[in-house]
Amino acid sequence: MAPTLWRACNWLMAAFFALAALVQVNDPDAELWMVVYMIPALLSLLVGLNPLVTGNFIWKSVSAIHIFFCITWAVGLVGHLWLHSQQSILHEEEGRELLGLLIVTVWMGLCHSSSKNPVGGRIQLATAMVITLLPFISWIYIYINKEMRSSWPVHCKTVI
Repeated sequence: MAPTLWRACNWLMAAFFALAALVQVNDPDAELWMVVYMIPALLSLLVGLNPLVTGNFIWKSVSAIHIFFCITWAVGLVGHLWLHSQQSILHEEEGRELLGLLIVTVWMGLCHSSSKNPVGGRIQLATAMVITLLPFISWIYIYINKEMRSSWPVHCKTVI
């Protein structure tokens, strides 16, 4: 059952990342964010198709470089938010970007660490299941909570 759950989590996260890339179309820096989300979408899809791919040198290299890039960018956003934040993190463009980078980083880190055990241990699998559900639950919550989106810029109001 664990291998099936691990693969299903990767397929769902691949779908989430692909959807996250698609909704960037009207963002001012859409090209950049589409790449940020499409890389983990493709890497997650590969893991969903074959969990052993995480041991492949190319897969590991691409994921490690992407994780490094996302962490570096996230640190910059934290600094910006620390100095300039005036509202809740979800009401700040940089806050939403930071959360996206954190989801990418945590998921890619989890997949990257699965190369030692492609099926994952119990804790890794439970973590994967929680991480898989959180972005979808968040999107549903934000979609339902129109008041939360009222102060967002126009390009962010088309979340779903």
